[in-house]
Amino acid sequence: QNRRKRPPPTTENNPTLEDPTPDYMNLLGMIFSMCGLMLKLKWCAWIAVYCSFISFANSRSSEDTKQMMSSFMLSISAVVMSYLQNPQPMSPPW
Repeated sequence: QNRRKRPPPTTENNPTLEDPTPDYMNLLGMIFSMCGLMLKLKWCAWIAVYCSFISFANSRSSEDTKQMMSSFMLSISAVVMSYLQNPQPMSPPW
């Protein structure tokens, strides 16, 4: 039998198929990583790690992992570089 494959459902009909959370968290992670690297802010670097974990947890397995891994490595390097330059622990904001 010659059966045709059904096309995948479009996102207009089913809006739950496309979740923008991983993309937003990936972008936020990149922004906070850059702030942590350039401005030497440790809390920015830690927020970047947190955002990259959220992005990884909410992503689908079919997505390309190169961008996610680069965001994760950038956030880890921001934490490492900020602690290499100033090894004291973060001071509480209060």
